[in-house]
Amino acid sequence: MTMTVRRTGAVRWPAVRPWLGVAVRLGLATVWLVAGGAKVSDLAASGRAVNAYQVLPYDAATVVGAALPFVELALGLLLLVGLATRLAAGVSAALLVVFVAGIVSAWSRGLAIDCGCFGSGGQLAAGQTPSYLPEILRDLGFLALAGFLLIWPRTPVSVDGWLAGASVEDEDE
Repeated sequence: MTMTVRRTGAVRWPAVRPWLGVAVRLGLATVWLVAGGAKVSDLAASGRAVNAYQVLPYDAATVVGAALPFVELALGLLLLVGLATRLAAGVSAALLVVFVAGIVSAWSRGLAIDCGCFGSGGQLAAGQTPSYLPEILRDLGFLALAGFLLIWPRTPVSVDGWLAGASVEDEDE
């Protein structure tokens, strides 16, 4: 693929966007695979982490906590291969909004918890301070990645592109 350059020397968006999309897709896939992979070996701890937010009844929190790693792994795999990318990005965005809302809720209610985003979470030990603002900012960054893929889901080296049978550049023209 030849990069198109304007007279000013700036690279044109249609030439860069598909490859930026690959990086975004693979980056978000990595986030979900790491997050789900860190939790899948201890589903009870994942349930306790969800319960620490105190927004669901205990039984519902344990079910959500047990299911969450599998949802994250599924999203990661779909994004990794580029299959149903817009759907995976939409579910990712919704999940990230829920995560941000949960962290904001815990912060506003004065709870001292670890978000459990990348492993076991739950109540913090006495004297430990939660890091809510960095967690919210991180998740908002991930939400921006999901938003990019909602707008431009088709990328090179993806099952979606292969199934569509058209080049990614065609959708920009």
